[in-house]
Amino acid sequence: MSCEVSWFAALCDDDYEFLGVPDSALQSSWEHCRGIALAAEEAGYDNLLLPSGYAMGIDSVAFAAGIAPLLRRMRLLVAVRMGEMWAPQLARQLATVDQMLGGRLTINIISSDLPGQTLDSAPRYRRTLEIMHVLRDLLDGKRVEHHGEFVDVALDPPRLRPVAGGCPPFYFGGLSEAAREVAAQAADVYLMWPDTMPGVAAVVSDMRARAARHGRELRFGYRSHVIVRATEDEARHPIVVALSHGSARRRGGPAAAEPG
Repeated sequence: MSCEVSWFAALCDDDYEFLGVPDSALQSSWEHCRGIALAAEEAGYDNLLLPSGYAMGIDSVAFAAGIAPLLRRMRLLVAVRMGEMWAPQLARQLATVDQMLGGRLTINIISSDLPGQTLDSAPRYRRTLEIMHVLRDLLDGKRVEHHGEFVDVALDPPRLRPVAGGCPPFYFGGLSEAAREVAAQAADVYLMWPDTMPGVAAVVSDMRARAARHGRELRFGYRSHVIVRATEDEARHPIVVALSHGSARRRGGPAAAEPG
């Protein structure tokens, strides 16, 4: 069984010395995030998550296209919001980035609200599922004939295809009932957050059963935070250490780097 170890590129102004404490010196920029990507490749990571956020940071797809020619072996996990871009155009963009990467693209599906718009959870996940189906068919090189609640399109696929000839894997996370059902029906990799071992086992068991009901199988991803300090004692007791180093450290707590 293979294991993919990934890192996190701070495209959304979320690079901090102390977790949750914004630092203007670490704000998202092409130069800063390019440095993270090149360092992650040099360090041997398999993949790099490029998150998506409208109000903060830089665009994930544009950054992926910019960094692709500078990478030699690492994959990119590009986050895209379902509905933010018309699915046929998004399919063409993603196929182009995959070509630039030599077939090393993976796709993080995001089901959040779109900029300037709020949609209730149930229809938002219905929209996500519709677009995931259309996007996969286009990237698989299939003609799309879809007349749904959110997408109404009859279209041949773009000429440009991903290097492997089919859709890159979809990574997707969410613990709500609606999110789990979308993942079971349309995702390839189900992403989880830190939890107890019994909690993780329960989620994995539930998702395997849900996917099986749709005749599918899922792979699983797990996010973790790495607390980095000069000594193990400082890492394990960040509050005590923070107090001993003055008010600047008292504010924030531990530092963290965030693998995808």
